[in-house]
Amino acid sequence: MKLLKTYPDKCISCHVCENTCSSLYFKEDNPELSCIRIHDETNPPEMNVCNQCQACVAACPTMALTVNKQGVVMLSRNLCIGCLMCVAVCPTGSMRTAFGKHNPFKCIACGACVKTCPAEALEIVEQ
Repeated sequence: MKLLKTYPDKCISCHVCENTCSSLYFKEDNPELSCIRIHDETNPPEMNVCNQCQACVAACPTMALTVNKQGVVMLSRNLCIGCLMCVAVCPTGSMRTAFGKHNPFKCIACGACVKTCPAEALEIVEQ
């Protein structure tokens, strides 16, 4: 299974990963639209990202969520009705929604944030 691994002890709370993610997928620099979240309130910072547990897949009434060959949960926007059951059942709070957005979103382990992290606090791994 492919997933984004975090190393909170290396994180410097620069939020470059959030900026990269939201800019890539939503074309705006907005941490609320990032699939990875950095919470600075703790030391080390809490890094929240989807662990591909697939709880959301079972909860989806329209089968808009599927698992690809790499074990990554993917969303079909065409099948999604915006019921947000996936958001409700996500045990890590990693399936996200944002005001004005019909579809939920989550990390798909694309690795864009890994390439821009100056502290090497992120890595794509196979488990």
